[in-house]
Amino acid sequence: MSLEVEKTGRTVEEAKNAAIEALGISADLVDFVEVVEPTKGFLGLIGGKPAKVKAVVRELDPVDKAEKFLSDIFAAMHLEVSIEKSECEDGTIFNLIGDNLGILIGKHGQTLDSLQYLSNLAANHGMSDNKVRIIIDIENYRSRREDTLRRLAVRLADKVRRTGERIVLEPMNRHERKIIHMALQDNYRVATYSAGDEPYRKVVIELKRGGRRDSHERRDREVDN
Repeated sequence: MSLEVEKTGRTVEEAKNAAIEALGISADLVDFVEVVEPTKGFLGLIGGKPAKVKAVVRELDPVDKAEKFLSDIFAAMHLEVSIEKSECEDGTIFNLIGDNLGILIGKHGQTLDSLQYLSNLAANHGMSDNKVRIIIDIENYRSRREDTLRRLAVRLADKVRRTGERIVLEPMNRHERKIIHMALQDNYRVATYSAGDEPYRKVVIELKRGGRRDSHERRDREVDN
């Protein structure tokens, strides 16, 4: 796509519309850096000049680039999606609002993670410094998923403690693996670690050495008291 174009027309408005069409983008992304009004020739017949404009594509900031990237995807999918933006310590949150957006979440948020990854690529394209981080969420899915993972971690840790057998979870992304690790980091009975290669890397929960004996002794002491 050209980043700059000059167009003429019988009127300035006609010239602007021709420039916007040539650039192939919406009008709100175009700046007109030169505008020449049409002139009439001698006796209105000879020497007249049409209107002329010079248009350039407006330079978007990274967050706007990400928003445009998503909007183009949603338009191609014929989805009506509103984007609410807010700031947090980790970056800019895009909360997507619309009907039947489950297709954008996917199994365990895999589609949502892919959209987030691609949006960050679009936002930071051509940037070496001051990169931004875009976090995409749908109806607080991520916080609900985090709560689910924490409960899962506690439940599986208790199972490992009772059976003494290690448990290997299904593949998770780095963020979700971290949630499991953090949920059990203070558990003195079990240990966690990640195994395998991306994108199939998994969390393993296993009994700490002496963990089962220690837990039995702890229960005995609790009963005796």
